[in-house]
Amino acid sequence: MPKFAYSAIDATGAEIEGATKADTIGTARQLLVEQNLYPIRIEESRGLLDFELSKEKVKKKNLMNFTRQLAVFIKAGIPITEALTTIGDETVDTALRRALTEIIDDLRNGGLFSASAAQHPNVFPPYYIGILQSAELTGKLDESLDSLAAYLDREIETRAKVISALAYPLVVMALAMVTVLILAGYVLPQFKPLFEELGADLPLSTRTMLFVSRFFTDLWYITAVCFLLFIGFVAFLSAHPTGKEIWQRMSLKIPMLGGIIEYAILERFCAVMATMLQAGVAVPQAMETTITAVNNVVYREQLEIANQQILEGAGFAQPLIETELFPGAARQMFKVGEETGTLDQQLEVAAEYFNRELDYKIKTFTTAFEPIMIIFVGVVVGFVAVSLVQAMYGVLGGVQDAN
Repeated sequence: MPKFAYSAIDATGAEIEGATKADTIGTARQLLVEQNLYPIRIEESRGLLDFELSKEKVKKKNLMNFTRQLAVFIKAGIPITEALTTIGDETVDTALRRALTEIIDDLRNGGLFSASAAQHPNVFPPYYIGILQSAELTGKLDESLDSLAAYLDREIETRAKVISALAYPLVVMALAMVTVLILAGYVLPQFKPLFEELGADLPLSTRTMLFVSRFFTDLWYITAVCFLLFIGFVAFLSAHPTGKEIWQRMSLKIPMLGGIIEYAILERFCAVMATMLQAGVAVPQAMETTITAVNNVVYREQLEIANQQILEGAGFAQPLIETELFPGAARQMFKVGEETGTLDQQLEVAAEYFNRELDYKIKTFTTAFEPIMIIFVGVVVGFVAVSLVQAMYGVLGGVQDAN
């Protein structure tokens, strides 16, 4: 449970300092009031370890809930500092709570909301800051926050779809690997002494399985080294900048899976771009910020080239068409939006189109992958079973010949 340091005024009017444990700042404030103390300052006490852990990014769901709540407060005419204080008191996200505390202090000292939020990149992504900056200029903070909340909600849903699509095959593959490990590492070695004692002439399939089983018994250290190398390679692909770039390029070429990743990227690009344009952000600035939200190096490279052409006056639709990243339907939407002045609406339609196509590709992927994995597991288990049966027939044949 978090610990909060406080300064408060007691019943005699004296200022006292202390600390209390509570789930949120709001709960801590309530506890002080119940003790007849009037809180002046409440802030979370930070240990060294806790400080390091607090650098984690805020979950998208928590950011979406914060954005939606703040939009409601602003629409109701509540001052932003009071709204942020109320939300910060009740949030259970440590990183978000600390960021809001610092933002409130900046606002009380005359700072801007967007500038204060920009000091917390682990909480607010670049496109979020860009929309806040535009909203402060246009005076449409509540509408912009509504658009941001809607986009974050849709992004959470899209990410959940992609994770769901990848989770099933990964679980099935893991189960298949466990099956192979049990059969090769435990079941077959149990029969090896029997085969050696009887001196049976084993078939090729059985000899192959026994050879494989050695890597889980006598040669286990080779398997352990290979496993560690595999873990290191996965860590390299997921954590190192060069590894991330390699994986981002490779993932687009994987059959079926590449299509899911591609449409997830395109949906995000169109959704972020539409949200920023609806907030009044200029096209070049919106493009620059949206590119930072694209999490694939191949798309970022092409979109940066397109953005440079946009800055040179080549329009919006044609540079994007020349990237060859977007399908024909989206290209047509971009042209119509640019020609009619409804680019934000067309981008929103394009985002919905990519979202529907993403659903279809995910269903196709899971539908096709399930029988493939079932066949794979069946072949592995069947091969082991046939190897054992053939070996047993060989043993019985050798015994009969000896008699």
